[in-house]
Amino acid sequence: MLDEFKNTAALKERISGALYERSAGRRLFPPDVASAAETSSVLFLLSGRCGKRGGRVEPCVVLNKRSAKVRQPGDLCFPGGRIDTRLDLFLSRAVKSPLSPLARWPHRHRWRSEHGGETESLCLLLATALRESVEEMRLNPFGLTFLGPMPSQDLTLFRRVVYPMVVWVNGQKRFFPNWEVEKIVQIPLKSLLCPGHYACYRIRFDHGRGGSVVRDFSCFLDGEEGEILWGVTYRIVEAFLDCAFGFKPPTLETRPVIGGRMGENYLRGAGGPGRVEDEEGVFNELTT
Repeated sequence: MLDEFKNTAALKERISGALYERSAGRRLFPPDVASAAETSSVLFLLSGRCGKRGGRVEPCVVLNKRSAKVRQPGDLCFPGGRIDTRLDLFLSRAVKSPLSPLARWPHRHRWRSEHGGETESLCLLLATALRESVEEMRLNPFGLTFLGPMPSQDLTLFRRVVYPMVVWVNGQKRFFPNWEVEKIVQIPLKSLLCPGHYACYRIRFDHGRGGSVVRDFSCFLDGEEGEILWGVTYRIVEAFLDCAFGFKPPTLETRPVIGGRMGENYLRGAGGPGRVEDEEGVFNELTT
């Protein structure tokens, strides 16, 4: 499997084909995806270069580390966010142009034939993820290869449904994160396919009522930068590895345990006194 990583074209073809086959015969987007308040879209970024300023030639997953100015500070995530109905509907027209990543997708005609009305939703979600990625890390939207959509993931803590769009970054060696992003983190694919890098993340959540909640989560340990990948982003990566490579990490019960602690600002960020929506409900959910 790792030998295939040396051939970028073959790797992209494999991933794109696997993603398309996974979507065959199933509906990925509900009819109200454009208007649903909980809808978010992210770009699952893959690159052929890993390390600062596009160092060594090696396939990797590109992530943002959230800054202390936003909620969930320190977490790794893919660039993206909620749909801006007016702006993203306008941008979705550009996504259909011959210069867009979607226009170069080899499965675009089959998708339109087999998925019909879902094409508009695909364009809208891709437009949202592209817009957010340009804002967050100055991603070049014209230097991408679209590889396909993935099934959605629920972000239970914040009542979101996340729709990942997988793309390959061509040529761009540097990114320029905005205030929402502390830094860019690149994880080699070969590391993600190593069972020994997975652990059980035992987190203590502190909250304003003077108490705390402890929960166990699946996580990946990035040995190069010492980062921990967990939560919905971890689940998206795990689903991708299963789809593209048939890889499943060890069960949670068999993994080593590492500890972590999240303070009160984790759910609301340090940017101000405002509370996350239904914070009481979030902690009630954690205790069940």
